[in-house]
Amino acid sequence: MLPPVIYTAQSKQFFYCRDAVCQFVFERGRIPVNPFRAFDYFLGDRVNRDLVRRGNYAMLQRSDELWVFGTKIADGVLVEIAQAVEMGKPVRYFTIETCATGITEVTASKLDFEREIYDTTNLERPELLSFLEQGKTMEFANALGRMNEVCVGA
Repeated sequence: MLPPVIYTAQSKQFFYCRDAVCQFVFERGRIPVNPFRAFDYFLGDRVNRDLVRRGNYAMLQRSDELWVFGTKIADGVLVEIAQAVEMGKPVRYFTIETCATGITEVTASKLDFEREIYDTTNLERPELLSFLEQGKTMEFANALGRMNEVCVGA
């Protein structure tokens, strides 16, 4: 039997932790698919960002689960969470560190959101967490103005 494939999501603020994230997943007997390893950060803007988003969506579709790394969630990660929920994939949350041994699993209640999410949605942390914990990710995508990425895959 093949090991499960895990799509790893993390904020660009922690791109430098991508190797530790992949190590963490491998050490748990799974295969990581990390967008920062596949495409760096939007391929350095060599191609239209929507093409990279579609590539990320395709990788997520082919994955068994979504693992989110970092307790401060970025808007792009939030869209990937919404996509995974709409696909019926399990979503798990972890801290992020430069060393795999420092990464631990956390509950959604431990998460916070990058400033851009608060500014765009005009929602407070309790409301955002409530949407997340109840699986109401379409509300997130709508509040971010990125519903089209969830509904049609970027």
